[in-house]
Amino acid sequence: MSHTFHIPVLGLAFSIDTPLKVARYGISSVVSIVDDELIERMREYHCKQNDLEYIPIKKTEHDSRAQRITAYLNLLNELVNDQFSKLKEESFEAGSDIERYFNLLPDESVLKQGYDLLDEYDEGGVKTLFEQVLKSRMTKGAIDVNIMAKVDKLNYDKHGRFSGDENTDALAALRGFAESDLESSVVISAGMNPKLFSYLESFSDFYPDENGNFRKKVILKVSNYRSAMIQAKVLAKKGIWVSEFRIESGLNCGGHAFATDGLLLGPILEEFKTERNAMQSELFGIYQTALISKGRAITNIPLQKINAQGGIGTAEEDSFLRRHYQLDSTGWGSPFLLVPEATNVDKDTLNKLANADQSDFYLSNVSPLGVLFNNFRGSSIEKQRLHRIAQNRPGSPCTKKYLCSNTEFTQQPICTASREYQRLKIKQLDDSQLTDTAEYRQASDKITEKICLCEGLAASVYIKNDMLKPRENTCVAICPGPNLAYFSRTYSLGEMVGHIYGKNDLLKDTSRSNLFINELNLYIDYLSEEIANSKDALNEKKAKYFENFKQQLRQGVDYYRQLIPKMKIFSKAYRDSMLRDLSISELRLSIMA
Repeated sequence: MSHTFHIPVLGLAFSIDTPLKVARYGISSVVSIVDDELIERMREYHCKQNDLEYIPIKKTEHDSRAQRITAYLNLLNELVNDQFSKLKEESFEAGSDIERYFNLLPDESVLKQGYDLLDEYDEGGVKTLFEQVLKSRMTKGAIDVNIMAKVDKLNYDKHGRFSGDENTDALAALRGFAESDLESSVVISAGMNPKLFSYLESFSDFYPDENGNFRKKVILKVSNYRSAMIQAKVLAKKGIWVSEFRIESGLNCGGHAFATDGLLLGPILEEFKTERNAMQSELFGIYQTALISKGRAITNIPLQKINAQGGIGTAEEDSFLRRHYQLDSTGWGSPFLLVPEATNVDKDTLNKLANADQSDFYLSNVSPLGVLFNNFRGSSIEKQRLHRIAQNRPGSPCTKKYLCSNTEFTQQPICTASREYQRLKIKQLDDSQLTDTAEYRQASDKITEKICLCEGLAASVYIKNDMLKPRENTCVAICPGPNLAYFSRTYSLGEMVGHIYGKNDLLKDTSRSNLFINELNLYIDYLSEEIANSKDALNEKKAKYFENFKQQLRQGVDYYRQLIPKMKIFSKAYRDSMLRDLSISELRLSIMA
């Protein structure tokens, strides 16, 4: 692996073509394969940009969703391979792409150290040979894909007949990836989907070849050890190996937020570190038995990586996580939204993000999935939502239907952000004859707070690349993690990668607590709000849940108090400051009602 970090999936469109921008430099990234309409339009765009023939795959064609995904992923693979081949053919000259490849590498990289020795050789035979050796060891970044397991809409034909389990959104997306030319990984997030897990068995690329290698791998994005083991065991019983666990902070992350019950990142990583070998051995025993039953044999435990992401902000934090918890790599997501070279954020939204402060980033209930969603107050889609309410037309036209899951009023699922659902739900509220004005407003706000993520999370790339269609919605939704508040301008790819590796410091003059403290405070804020919202309906079950939550946080505080003196990578002044911040957080927790 060239780099010690990757760029996680960013919304639907923000990282939809990031591999074309960073993979040739050895940087891995993750592409969302939820929106096949966006994917098809991006395929058309990049075919035209590269003078390649574009043959449309219409929505009406058989298996169009999977076909579109396969075609786009094959295009990305083809273009990245071409970029990488051309890069390797370049001479080592100032300003060349191949020089940039090596200059982006971390100083600890053996390949970078070898490159730094080039200047010690005179032009000619030995230097030329050394250059060839360096080129032979260069690697591309992976083109990984993300599937949210629970985003699995049922699909129907034009006669209203269910088109079958294998044509639900998540399974069709998996088929699109499985049938592509890529040799990379599918990142499965947002919990367990039994049908999706079973469907993995259908594709030979997920099984090891005679040398124990996989053409396609499975990565699980998880929030705690227990969840990771449950899911990995289910897959192992099916003969599917989890090649990597990506541990994401429950709240200090971008996109949808899955709050753990007070479990903090540090203790979670400690458990993975402690149990790693035992976990691999137990999973391999289950996996080996399943493979034998399928007529496949494997004797060695396949590689299983551990990765962490969510809220990392400095090179010291990154290095500490990798070294102390023996991580294979880290994920840096939201900061790359401020890197136009790497991601797709339109100019207006980019400017707002660069000038935002901490109060502009907040947890919301705007997602139609009913899951907490990291939101940005400056987004244009929020202004549109309020304008529609003022016009007495709340909700959005539902054209893409990826998040349709509600059957409260209809036989076929509809989206809670849709105009249809909100009209029906408000009518139900009106019919209830609720007389208390404050209660009515609260109930109404809860209905109308949902926004159309299908359009909002795709609009930015259309605006940036001048791809908008007539009358298409231009309002942008964006979902950065709260850590982005500390980054205050746009950056080049070199600046951001250099920051990750400590070659420069983009937060030098910024006051910011350690990522562990930031996450702890996010959990305290979350719990405080949950308790406040439950005061009028507090029962024994909820009271017990809140007490367990607090207890987990207390245990986390105790863990960090023991950990901080061991964090020698940081200065004593930094560690002392961290202990003071921890004490303040502990006080907040102790006086919580």
